[in-house]
Amino acid sequence: MVLVGCIIHPTFLFAANPGDPHIIYINLKLKKAAPVSVTKAALKYNKQLAFSFTLDDGYRSAYLTAFPLLNGGKISGPSPDEWRNDEGGDGSYSKGLFYSDGCHHNVPFRIAEAINAGNITDQFESRGHLSWAEIKALYNGGWDILNHGYHHATKHGTDFNYEVQQNITTVKQQMGFTMTQFVVPGGESDPGYEHDYERAAIKYGSNAVASIKGVGPVIPVDVPVNLAAMIYARDFIQSVGSDDNHNTANRSLKRLDSLMRLNKPIWFNEFSHGTGNSNLWGLSMRFPEFKYYMTSVAQKYGAAGKDNIWMAPWQEVYEYIWLRDRIKISTVKKGKQVTVKIEVPDLPGGFRHKAISLLVKTTGDFTVVPQSNNVKVNSNRQLINLEL
Repeated sequence: MVLVGCIIHPTFLFAANPGDPHIIYINLKLKKAAPVSVTKAALKYNKQLAFSFTLDDGYRSAYLTAFPLLNGGKISGPSPDEWRNDEGGDGSYSKGLFYSDGCHHNVPFRIAEAINAGNITDQFESRGHLSWAEIKALYNGGWDILNHGYHHATKHGTDFNYEVQQNITTVKQQMGFTMTQFVVPGGESDPGYEHDYERAAIKYGSNAVASIKGVGPVIPVDVPVNLAAMIYARDFIQSVGSDDNHNTANRSLKRLDSLMRLNKPIWFNEFSHGTGNSNLWGLSMRFPEFKYYMTSVAQKYGAAGKDNIWMAPWQEVYEYIWLRDRIKISTVKKGKQVTVKIEVPDLPGGFRHKAISLLVKTTGDFTVVPQSNNVKVNSNRQLINLEL
């Protein structure tokens, strides 16, 4: 699905009604007086599948290997850590992996990193965890940073409220943003501990919690989605043995194939831990398999293939759907001019991704005439992408 005929309006909107920042106006100028309808796309850029991938625990391999592979750049060579595991990759240079925004603009694959702030350090080069500078680089590169508890504590006696709240506070102090998504730590634990984490996470403002059981990992989004205090199921993917034949990745690729054949908008999520040459703790994807997996997804469903995937972190997809299900669209048509009114609700605290894609159905071409300020708009004859 490659859309053509794009028109870019770098900055506009919100000025047509300066007294109410919740109202956006767009004018469409039709080349002929034809019927027109404007609706909200189920997923950003009108993609068929939103694929959210999360790495747990804040291991350094995310920065050394996964980030340059997806975003483009030099992938680290072998890099032994404090536990004598190899956090590095193959030392190659990646051009990046991309899908398009529907207007000939490539967007790099982005994923999320769930961190324990109590483990973050800048003190030595062979550390196994990320530094604050590396976390900032991931965040500035479009990754989302998720709450995974301050110490990754799971055993009896854990102060779950402290683990959730202290992680939020520390990341806010260090990075300047508030985490709004929580991933329950795994490991040695008491039965049912995950429910204590779920309650604490919701109590301290998490919009959604990845846990042992819940909705997903496949979520239909062709209808409104109940996002209120969402608890969703983690679906782990990890290398088995040397896995030189990439059996784990191929199983997941077959699953993506089956989801695409459903021919309706779907939200799918997977989790792992490290992406270095070593299978860290036996719960990670070795870099050769991670590289094969992500490259295969890009070749088949990214900009170089069918271009029907939106590879975005859980928080970004969550926030798009939240806004999609609450924003109101109305139109007034006079001859060849259509005024589109977009009513934006109050956004929750910590809301990062403010975007909506609109589908325009008409028999002729049209142009978009700016009516307000401070919103980026890309458009073509079928699609309007708004970044609020």
